[in-house]
Amino acid sequence: NHFEGNYTVDPATLTALRAQDRIVFRYVNNPNGSMDDIAGVCNEARNVVGLMPHPERAAHELLGSTDGRVMMEALVESAARPVPA
Repeated sequence: NHFEGNYTVDPATLTALRAQDRIVFRYVNNPNGSMDDIAGVCNEARNVVGLMPHPERAAHELLGSTDGRVMMEALVESAARPVPA
C-alpha cells in the first residue's frame, strides 16, 4: 500500500540530502512517485533512518513474500554486534 507515502522535500533539502550522502535507500521501480526515487533517508547524526517500504510485511511465506527478510535479518545481526569503542 503506497498511496500517499511518496517522499517529497523542497529543492534545498534534496540538495543537502544528496551532498551529505543521506539518501540510504532508493526505489528500483518507484511505485509512488517518490522524489528522486527516495525510499529512505537518515538524520544528520546518521543514527536514525526513516524508511517508506515495509520489509516486515514481506518477511515470511505466510505474508506472501520473503523479499524483506534479508533486510530484517541484517538489522537484527547489526544490532547484536558490540559498538566499537
